Amino acid sequence: MSQCTSQEIATFRDPAGSLRIEGDHVLRTVHAGYAAESLRFLKSDLARRWTDQGRLVQSQVLSAEEDQPLLLEHPRVFFPSYPWEWTPGQWVAAGELTLELCGQLLREGWILKDATPLNILFEGSRPVFVDLLSIERRDPGSPLWLAYGQFARTFLLPLAANKYLGWPLAATLNRRDGYEPVDLYPHLSSLERWSAPLRSLVTLPYLLESRGRGAGATPKLQQDPEIAGEVLQHNLRGFGKTLHSLEPKGRDSRWTGYQTGADHYTDKERQQKQEFVDRAMQLLRPAAVLDIGGNTGQYSRIAAGVGARVVAWDTDVASSDLNWREARAAGLPILPLVADAARPTPAVGWCNAESLTLLDRARGRFDCVMMLGILHHLLLADQIPMADVATLLASLTNRSSIVEWVPKTDVRYIDLCRGRDELYQHLSEEFFVQQFTRHFTLAAREPLTNGRVLFLFEKT
Repeated sequence: MSQCTSQEIATFRDPAGSLRIEGDHVLRTVHAGYAAESLRFLKSDLARRWTDQGRLVQSQVLSAEEDQPLLLEHPRVFFPSYPWEWTPGQWVAAGELTLELCGQLLREGWILKDATPLNILFEGSRPVFVDLLSIERRDPGSPLWLAYGQFARTFLLPLAANKYLGWPLAATLNRRDGYEPVDLYPHLSSLERWSAPLRSLVTLPYLLESRGRGAGATPKLQQDPEIAGEVLQHNLRGFGKTLHSLEPKGRDSRWTGYQTGADHYTDKERQQKQEFVDRAMQLLRPAAVLDIGGNTGQYSRIAAGVGARVVAWDTDVASSDLNWREARAAGLPILPLVADAARPTPAVGWCNAESLTLLDRARGRFDCVMMLGILHHLLLADQIPMADVATLLASLTNRSSIVEWVPKTDVRYIDLCRGRDELYQHLSEEFFVQQFTRHFTLAAREPLTNGRVLFLFEKT
């Protein structure tokens, strides 16, 4: 049973067991009636292979007594994230992993009993399947994947709503079990309704349900086991094609070309900024870095280059998606998330205890926090007081921070000020340093010729 006052219970909905987090320890209890099956899977070649490949969470058996609950410990993923913080590419990668695991399970006599993005976490740029209790023995004569309905609601329909209707994937924050066809159908044009893949994903299910033929229990179909297996594998391939067809094609935004095309930096200034960050990283050698306003990941990659695990927050979906794709292609330990420091992801779920806030997950996790080209957005666009920005930064880093100061003469400052200069007369470099040195000591200062100034602070 979940407790509204408990911060330790991470899951409680699965009748087969529960999971709790105590510091860096992730402890799973598998109830006695399900323990033997879970242990049998963990001893399988498939489980060992997927664990060695880093695609299935590692499991250490703490206790496995007959007729008693099975106790397991898993390593804690460095920075847990939720689907409503992912980019479209990350959604598709999580769906791919789900379908591939299900296909390989089928060959070994297993199946996934549920299929939601919440079964996936990202370790850097790599998706990892973490819900061991979703795996169960399958009926060899059944050609049905009963979890497909959930896969469609939680993977396919949110991606369809994003691609065709422009609904942000972040809106799934309040849709734990995804969308239904009826949620999308009224908003689609006639042409879209009868075009693939929306015809089979939205229109036909909607019409069947509206005519009373979509409800009721799933029929128990039985076939020759070999035929049933082939039908399931064929269907999984089809689901994969649908998944990829829903991935957005256009990935550019006004911010994706910022690092190379920003007219308020010369090439020399851009190079100077990169060299400052590189020197700081070489000096600090942080194990973990948070890049607030990470954009397409130019500075995240510098941090990863010295061996740091990096989490990058940015509000621009296209930039974060590009950052993730480049990190995945290079095998870098960078986790880009669509996240806003000024409006951090809240806790949601039963008693607001099923998922942690963005800031709760971040505090105490990072040796260095970077805020490059983002401070003026917080001060002017979000109207966050300087003292509060400094306090937040101090709560997020254990050691150091790298901050870029943008003066009043900067064209981007003027754009954000929008004629409200009198409101921000107090914002000066002197005031900035005064507020930040309440929490930090100044370790380095480097001015750029465009008037911007780079600072390295050490936490006091």
